Amino acid sequence: MSYKPKRLNNDYGDSFYQNSTNNKSYQFEDLYSTSKKNRRKKNSKNIIIPIILVISILCALMGGIMVYGYHTLNSVNYDNLSDVSYNSNIDSELFDDGSNPRINLTNGSLLNDPMILNVLLFGSDSYSAGDGGRTDTILMLSIDNRHKKVKLTSFMRDTWVNIPGYGEQRINVAYTLGGPKLSIETVERNFGIDIDRYAVVDFVGFENIIDRLGGIDIELTLAEVKYINKHTYNVKKLANTAGLIHLTGYQALQHARNRDSAGSDFDRTNRQRQVISCIINKFKDANISQIAGLVADIGPMITTNLKKSEISTLVSNSLTYLNYNIEEYRIPENNNYSDKTINGSMVLVINDINKCRLDLAKFIYEDSIK
Repeated sequence: MSYKPKRLNNDYGDSFYQNSTNNKSYQFEDLYSTSKKNRRKKNSKNIIIPIILVISILCALMGGIMVYGYHTLNSVNYDNLSDVSYNSNIDSELFDDGSNPRINLTNGSLLNDPMILNVLLFGSDSYSAGDGGRTDTILMLSIDNRHKKVKLTSFMRDTWVNIPGYGEQRINVAYTLGGPKLSIETVERNFGIDIDRYAVVDFVGFENIIDRLGGIDIELTLAEVKYINKHTYNVKKLANTAGLIHLTGYQALQHARNRDSAGSDFDRTNRQRQVISCIINKFKDANISQIAGLVADIGPMITTNLKKSEISTLVSNSLTYLNYNIEEYRIPENNNYSDKTINGSMVLVINDINKCRLDLAKFIYEDSIK
């Protein structure tokens, strides 16, 4: 029978092997001999090199992510509009548990639910720095984490409202007079909805965003196809047929601005929501890395008061939001407006502003309304 030596240590770092059958028989091994040191260094090196490689790769990856993320977040043009009366208490996660939504139509305060983010979107025709321009598009994007929905609300440009400090005017005049700040105050004052954030994109940026996405596929009537072709220059025309059509950014912009139909601006706001829905659906095919890349690309085309931490939160949770159902709404609602001519301009006067506010509140906040 063979016996395995048992190791003993002395006070000097030397090792002895004691044979179990004979306590007087010892074998001495010098741990500091050249051959042993080489073996230990070799074994240690075999362990350390992979660890160093793993740490180096992780550091490189994390460094790359941090640099890429920093570039993405810094690509967006930030404008705080600090003296606007919007809710400025949103934390870095944008939403809380929503246990106490402030949804009460009778206390006179702006309606707000901590699980619903309202972002007012503007499409501006400004082409140069410092030019406030006009806005053909005023659209509120609501990310509703309470009901797992994304909601799009159009405010028609000819809606007759009270602009703070200027009296009654069409709603799009607020942007010309005071940019996003006055437009936000106008929407809040007239409709009672708390606007959390805003974003502005000009027409050139709108084209580029869609082109960066590779274009969009959208259902068009023959009349809409003909309108796009009529306003398309120096590029290939669309085939004169209705159906699901692939549009470039320029073609999508012409479609979104089209009011050359019986429904005029009613049809145009519907087309704008249709284009936004197509853009959202286009993002559904992307992964987080691609979404972050697109945000970095289109960031310079957007001005917003979304903070870097908030943009980061939205990007990180984008795959969740993109799977929410999309619902659409329009102000004024059918059967609650009158066509009138005021100061020589055709406008839409809301017949019952309280009903309008209630209907909008029910669309945005649903069963949270008290």
